Amino acid sequence: MYRTFVILRHTFLEAVLQPIYSLLIAVGAGVLVIFSLLPFFTLGEDTTMFKAVALDVILILVLISTLFAASKSIYEEIEDRTMLTLMSKPVAKWEVLIGKYLGLVMSALLAVALLGGVLVLAAWWRIPGDYQLRATSLDDREVRQVMDLRLMHISGLLPSLLLLWMQIAVLAAVSVAISTRVPLVVNLPVVILLYIAGNLTRFVFPIAFGNNDRGTPLAGRSALTKAFAYVLSLVLPYLATFDLRQKTVYSRIKVRGYSDDINAVALAEIWRYVGVAGLNAIAYAGFALAVGMLLFQTRELGGAEG
Repeated sequence: MYRTFVILRHTFLEAVLQPIYSLLIAVGAGVLVIFSLLPFFTLGEDTTMFKAVALDVILILVLISTLFAASKSIYEEIEDRTMLTLMSKPVAKWEVLIGKYLGLVMSALLAVALLGGVLVLAAWWRIPGDYQLRATSLDDREVRQVMDLRLMHISGLLPSLLLLWMQIAVLAAVSVAISTRVPLVVNLPVVILLYIAGNLTRFVFPIAFGNNDRGTPLAGRSALTKAFAYVLSLVLPYLATFDLRQKTVYSRIKVRGYSDDINAVALAEIWRYVGVAGLNAIAYAGFALAVGMLLFQTRELGGAEG
């Protein structure tokens, strides 16, 4: 376990010290600040639109930095024989793979936390203007309304950022697995395509299990079509699990000032969902890393495939 922690720490430091890591965080922070100054012309929903766009920006930038780090930490170390030197020590291959994966997801967590902090501050700042309120008003009711709105929006942002990190962790597991065999030029498009396919699996499940969104059986589906859809639904990550924006971004949340709103979503319900999504992320990441371990076991560590 200690050896895994040492590899984790080294991989984490290696990832965060890469120039592209700092560059993407700086670019992301700049984009979030610029977006916080722009109107979205949504007739009272500017803050909601800002949060939705900002979460997409954070996801894309952190995912790209993680993919670069995964390729450098695994594939390039195999190619330049650094991995061969590491494996000459009393350390197992599974410890190397797990340590590097955990180091990468910790660096992704730091990036999400930094950009998420910028997002929270930007949302806090723009809320009064979006709702045409004055944060420094002499009217206590107006000041309280501003604070209630800020609390509601930020209460939804925190679980959204955590779910976003879980999604990156799942895709990072796939990236680590294929980095044992392919370089970044292949790794990057494969994971991006997997991200797109993983978001489309929400349409595959109704075919695989023979029901539509209302639970009504679907007619005219052949057994072969259902079998193919079922296999896809098992192999591809179901990334819709990590998308709770309908409740955390687009809905009101039951916090101070909205506790009696029958249309608001309970915060406890959101966090329970986050816990279930975390178990899903652990399960799929474990599956991807197991596949990666099989690829790593037969990989020639001398710098090229045997």
